[in-house]
Amino acid sequence: MSTPKLFSQPPATPTYILSYPAPYVLLITINRPKAMNSLPYASHWEADALLQWFDAEPSLRVAVITGTGKAFCAGQDLIEQRDLANLREKKARGEKVEVPDRRLLVHPTNGFMGVSRRSGKKPVIAAVNGWAMGGGFEICLGCDMIVASPNATFGLPEAMRGLYAGAGGLSRLVRLAGITVASEVAMAGRFLSAQEAAKYLIANKVSKTHESLVDEAVELASKVANLSPDSIVVTRHGLRQAWEQASVERASQETEMRYGTALRDGDNLGIGLRAFADKKQPQWVPSKL
Repeated sequence: MSTPKLFSQPPATPTYILSYPAPYVLLITINRPKAMNSLPYASHWEADALLQWFDAEPSLRVAVITGTGKAFCAGQDLIEQRDLANLREKKARGEKVEVPDRRLLVHPTNGFMGVSRRSGKKPVIAAVNGWAMGGGFEICLGCDMIVASPNATFGLPEAMRGLYAGAGGLSRLVRLAGITVASEVAMAGRFLSAQEAAKYLIANKVSKTHESLVDEAVELASKVANLSPDSIVVTRHGLRQAWEQASVERASQETEMRYGTALRDGDNLGIGLRAFADKKQPQWVPSKL
């Protein structure tokens, strides 16, 4: 594992460990194991900036997200939430306390960890190493592909706490697993095992072992990263538009209008066609899309 030649440097990421396990692949590891990788508000904005950098960085094509310890991500940091509630109560009693600006106590437009409602440009794969609860599950549902450890567990327990899964996960879970399964998960507190997540088409696969999880996710990422970076950006856009749009034909039209001409005029199309004709491996150039 070595750091690639980056065209720009990533933003500061105190919550996350960054590594580069394969060519063109960024591995993002959530590193708050004592808190079950739950995320305070600042960490959402940190990841959002990181993923925007990833989308713009020409040397990277696919990102993989995983966690340290027993959890992938246990959702929002409820200890922070409790402390904020205590501060508000003290302020209401007239005590002199400093409550953070409410404008900082929200998620980015791209959602939980900058992923759950992300449109983005490049694909992101979740390597789910353990508990993916609440917003942690919503991160997974915002990713393009999911590889689950045999130890992974998925759930949306917000209603059990008087909340609801508001980071985009409800609608995405319905699209993947159907209304009946999604309803049981979100309203009856049902947790899904890794095997059930694969059965309901939420996860692509369950890794052979817990220890092989990240390697298998990186292997999947490498299959994507070895294709034309232009083609992957455009193909991902077409897939996501079809998922988000009510009209299948409109989704196809929007992808063609946004990217069709640029892809055909780009260098990688010619590189791919010549490599095919010459029976050689194409040497792609960074995408300009």
